[in-house]
Amino acid sequence: MVDFSALAARMDTAIIVHLSDAAVLDGEPVRGMFTAPWMQPRLGSMHTGIVEPTLVVRDEVAAEATEGSIVEAPEGSLIAPAGCSFDVVRVEPDGTGMTALVLREVQI
Repeated sequence: MVDFSALAARMDTAIIVHLSDAAVLDGEPVRGMFTAPWMQPRLGSMHTGIVEPTLVVRDEVAAEATEGSIVEAPEGSLIAPAGCSFDVVRVEPDGTGMTALVLREVQI
């Protein structure tokens, strides 16, 4: 019988390795999927409804993240200009092994 959990974990690993963005969470390099309203994909004439920047990471990466944690864009990042910082305003595990870190850009 196929172990669905093991297959899902392998798929998550492959997606993160090949499609994720580099970021820094509280001083530690991490990889995750970044979305932001200014990068919002369009489906025909309908917007997808992204309203807050979000970094989706594996649960084990998000384990130490709390409200007030800092996410930064490293040099050469595609998610935001280098040095751009975000506060974590919410931590939202989705029950699939992934957690969304809902962000707010830090205005200096």
